[in-house]
Amino acid sequence: MASTPEVAFAGGKTSTAEASRVEDQARRGFLPGVNFVLRILLLATSVSALVVLVTSKQTATVPVLVQPQFPIFVTTTAKFNHSPAFTYLLVALAVACLYSIITVMASASFMSKSAASSRALFQLMVFDLFMLAIMASATGASASIAYVGLKGNSHVMWNKVCNVFDKFCRHVGSSTLLALVASVILLFLVVLSSSTIYRRSY
Repeated sequence: MASTPEVAFAGGKTSTAEASRVEDQARRGFLPGVNFVLRILLLATSVSALVVLVTSKQTATVPVLVQPQFPIFVTTTAKFNHSPAFTYLLVALAVACLYSIITVMASASFMSKSAASSRALFQLMVFDLFMLAIMASATGASASIAYVGLKGNSHVMWNKVCNVFDKFCRHVGSSTLLALVASVILLFLVVLSSSTIYRRSY
C-alpha cells in the first residue's frame, strides 16, 4: 500500500520532466520557424523593391525657358540609372535578394535539426549586420535624392521633378519604402539571433 503514492510521485516527476522537455523543444523549434518566415519576407520584399526600381522609367515633355516668351519643349526620359544613389540601391537590393535566397536555405536546414549551433547563429548574425548596414545606407541615399525630387531645394536652386515625372517618382518612392521594410526585417533577424545566443549562454 505504501508503494502506490511513491509510484504516483515518480510518475508525476516523469510527467513534469517530459512536459519540460517538450516545452523546451517547442521553444527551440519556434525560433528557427520565426527566422525562416522573416527570411522569406526579406526575399519577397527585396525582390519586389528590385522589380519596382528597375521599372522606374518615364518619358515626358518639359519646357526649357531659353526666353520667357519663347519656351522650347524637350522630350526627356527619367530612369533610375541616371542617379548614382538609385544605382547603389539597385545593387544593394540585388545583393539582398541573393543573400536572402542563401540564408533561406540555411534557415531551412536549421529547422530540420533540433537546434542551430551558437557558432552558426553568431556567423549568421554577423552577415545579417553587414547586410543591414548596406541596405540602410542605400535606403538613406535613395530617400535623400527622392526627397529632393519631390520637394526641390530652393537654397541651391534645385527644382522638383516629381510634378513632371510623377510615375517615376512613385516607383522610386515605393522601392525606397520596400527597402526600408527590408532593413527593418534584417534588424529583427539580428535581434532574434543575438537574443537566442544570449539565452544559451545562461
